[in-house]
Amino acid sequence: MAGNFNEEEIDAIVDMVLADYENGRNIDAPDIYNKPDKTEVRDIVGNLFKIVFPGYYRQRTFKIYNPKNSLAVMVEDIFYHLNKQVFMALDYCRLRGTMTEEERNAESYRICCAFFDRIPAIRDLIESDLKATLDGDPAAGCYEEIILAYPGIMAITVYRLAHELFLLRVPVIPRLMTEYAHSETGIDIHPGATIGRNFFIDHGTGIVIGETSVIGKNVKIYQGVTIGAISTRGGQKLSGKRRHPTIEDNVTIYAGASILGGDTVIGENSVIGGNTFITSSVPANTRVSMKNPEMEYRTTDSRIVKEEMKQSEEWFYII
Repeated sequence: MAGNFNEEEIDAIVDMVLADYENGRNIDAPDIYNKPDKTEVRDIVGNLFKIVFPGYYRQRTFKIYNPKNSLAVMVEDIFYHLNKQVFMALDYCRLRGTMTEEERNAESYRICCAFFDRIPAIRDLIESDLKATLDGDPAAGCYEEIILAYPGIMAITVYRLAHELFLLRVPVIPRLMTEYAHSETGIDIHPGATIGRNFFIDHGTGIVIGETSVIGKNVKIYQGVTIGAISTRGGQKLSGKRRHPTIEDNVTIYAGASILGGDTVIGENSVIGGNTFITSSVPANTRVSMKNPEMEYRTTDSRIVKEEMKQSEEWFYII
């Protein structure tokens, strides 16, 4: 059984920790009320889903008699909270420099107006991703199943929303949004990546798409794929520089493939096989696969039987 608390000892510990906060480290920032809030950003994402997918992520605490009135209340609520979070985040943007409180107020309001103006275009992109998922996955029973159950469409939707804020040069908030999707789905898409229409993620767990990646239209990606940088040893010196590959239109990338480097281009209509490792460009209309692997079996009498896997055109496609 734990012993009794000594109030003086607790006070001494508190004083010691508070004194440590005065050392001027980057982690010494106890003012929690003037920084973006992860929980509030997650709530904003959840409410944005109610706008993107009306009827799927609806408000369940009351019955909706007038959809227009309900939407007006929801938009006003999201706008208010997003504006508040953007206002606080603007204080941390090294690209913008120092802003007065009045300037931040005006800029955060402008950003939120511009973001909501983009909602119809964002929803149009998400509709194309939804159709690509149904067309590309024989296991998908219907659109409803994809919207409610598929991690890929969740991660893509959050990315599409966060990307618009990224383009509006909002610091911190877009990354909080995509990291929320990452924690929920295992899919890590940086909000700075550029991704075209009809994007389909199948299964999804372990996918990484880096900040400067450019992905074209009608691209399909399976679980465990990395579209990443060859090296980040340069640290902040590489900030803003092209570090990630370009994936052109109509490319399929199968499970476990790694495609790395800012100069790497995967040409259109190409198929990248599972577990491949690519650091140089691939011409259009190319199939890339690993050399035939060899299976080894050990029997109970210690005999070793080796068998080369027969590689058909489709062997590395099977999931």
